[in-house]
Amino acid sequence: MAEQSLSDTRPMHVATQRKAVRRIARRIGAHLLLIALSLLFALPFVWLVSTSLKPTEQLFRLPIEWIPRPFTWSNYPRALTYIPFFLYLRNTLYIALFNVAGTLISYSLVAYGFARIRWPGRNALFFVLIATLMIPYQVTLIPTFLIFRQIGWVGSFNALTWPSLTGSAFFIFLLRQFYLTIPQELSAAAKIDGASEFQIYRRIILPLSKPALAAVALFTFNANWNDLLGPLIYLNDESHYTLALGLYGFLSRVRTEWGMLMAASTVMVLPIIVLFFLTQRTFIQGITLTGIKG
Repeated sequence: MAEQSLSDTRPMHVATQRKAVRRIARRIGAHLLLIALSLLFALPFVWLVSTSLKPTEQLFRLPIEWIPRPFTWSNYPRALTYIPFFLYLRNTLYIALFNVAGTLISYSLVAYGFARIRWPGRNALFFVLIATLMIPYQVTLIPTFLIFRQIGWVGSFNALTWPSLTGSAFFIFLLRQFYLTIPQELSAAAKIDGASEFQIYRRIILPLSKPALAAVALFTFNANWNDLLGPLIYLNDESHYTLALGLYGFLSRVRTEWGMLMAASTVMVLPIIVLFFLTQRTFIQGITLTGIKG
């Protein structure tokens, strides 16, 4: 009987082992595919860093030489002094951080009103807000410029900073969807204890919304850090230039400093990469938890 029971369990054990092997093989295959795709997407950045370290005679050589010979490290200090890099960095940080602060304050309040407070016409007005996503930026570009020129904002940072307080349909939608996932019982309990709507927003909703707020902050910072069109339209004083606009200083009809341009571009890209790796868990959590309910 014992021998028969062992013979019965042996095929089950072999089948379990085969399933485990297939599961491990699928995971290995998926990881190999992801690694291959990540290397493919990393090629432009690798080429950027490689070009920033090449001497001039190697820049346009074919086939492409991925490893510079020799390494031209001098491109980096030359790039930082060829243009007023740190002045442009200060201007860029001012615009980006102002927009992050304005976005988090204004958009979170509007999203709270759409998600947690019942009032007549709320859904209709939210539908109108979402409909504005279909309006291309180019359609409102000229009217917006004329308005800013009339109030004297052209040529200053005002045109690139204060509009962050007026709201963006996409970010309001993102935060609203996240707020809808927070149980209404928390707000009801706070109201029983005598809390006002603003106290509920500040003490309950905001602490629970850190992932969504981090995602909005990262999106906003990245958009303003890399923005070229806005500064190109509204800034005309070189002392107000941003990094994206300052990179034009390396372009010339006579001679383009490609090595220094790539070095400055590498320095400009690095903060975004570091910021994403430091906040990627919170960022991904904020994206995946939105849109679940509503």
